[in-house]
Amino acid sequence: MGALLGISRVIDAVNTAIGRSAMWLTLVAVLVSSINAVVRKAFDMSSNAWLELQWYLFGAVFMLCAGYTLLKNEHIRIDVIASMWSKKTRDWIDVVGHVLVLIPFCLLMIYDLWPFFWGSYRSGEMSPSPGGLIIWPAKGLILLGFILLLAQAVSELIKRIAVIRGDIPDPHEEKHDEDDERVVA
Repeated sequence: MGALLGISRVIDAVNTAIGRSAMWLTLVAVLVSSINAVVRKAFDMSSNAWLELQWYLFGAVFMLCAGYTLLKNEHIRIDVIASMWSKKTRDWIDVVGHVLVLIPFCLLMIYDLWPFFWGSYRSGEMSPSPGGLIIWPAKGLILLGFILLLAQAVSELIKRIAVIRGDIPDPHEEKHDEDDERVVA
């Protein structure tokens, strides 16, 4: 189990670095959107490339932060129902959910996304919009997002099994990261 937990730590570190970096793309998207709006209103000029860049940035944040969101246990779950179950039951539901739903879904998406991305890359696919951007980077980000989510699902599965076995304390019980500092009014 020690070697698997070591792999889990590496996956967590990679998703943390990518997630924290990708969050800054939100600021870039806001700046691009704002500048685009000002230029459009003030100078009556517009560009499909700027609009598409906004979409790419939003998609990049969403896809690159999916694994990080799972790592931080901030993904959607039905807390009203889950809170009625014991911690051990919730842990087993996480294990079963990861094995039967999340991991197979990620594998299916990666399998389907590879030709979707590769065909676009090989052809140099461009947006059909005049002045639009190349498309393969956006398709590549979707693929990368699912690879990162799959890796994090494996990491979470390793940690959840270690928690059930009593090998480690539950990492979600202790929030000790600087990302988790919240200001309460």
